[in-house]
Amino acid sequence: MTGPGPATTQASGDERRAHADYTGGVYGSMLAASVVTGASALGSFPRVELVLLLLLTGVVFWVAHVHAQLFGAHLAQRRLDRRTVVHVCRDEWPIVKAAVPPALAVAVSPLLGLGPEGAFWLALSVAVAGQVGWSVAAARRSGASWPLVALTASVNLLLGLLIIVFKLLLKH
Repeated sequence: MTGPGPATTQASGDERRAHADYTGGVYGSMLAASVVTGASALGSFPRVELVLLLLLTGVVFWVAHVHAQLFGAHLAQRRLDRRTVVHVCRDEWPIVKAAVPPALAVAVSPLLGLGPEGAFWLALSVAVAGQVGWSVAAARRSGASWPLVALTASVNLLLGLLIIVFKLLLKH
């Protein structure tokens, strides 16, 4: 009996990448929403600071996820080589990618005439929209039925709205 052929190995690798992309995107969007909520509860500060906080927090969590994946692979007795490290880094990169739209929203907020509070709300809205978008993309990519797509979108919207409620509670 022979092991999985190249096509099988490629398919499972594609499945892992698709899963990592979407879970990382959903997680990264939720992380960005949480960063915005926490930052806005502390008062206003320069937009550049919030942009950097969003991006750097995404990078730190990306490194943490890469480390956890590689450590887990090591525990599973798989050999850690350069190819594995690059693969894991790429798979977890959506965590950082998900921080970019809310950071861009903060960066362009002055062009929209928004003050610090408006910038926080815009970034939070973009992060929640990203979270819902990543979850819908994941469901569609996996071939989920439309009712299941609606369910995952609703659950992610609810989670995003919970973060918004926390922001409102922390502010008052």
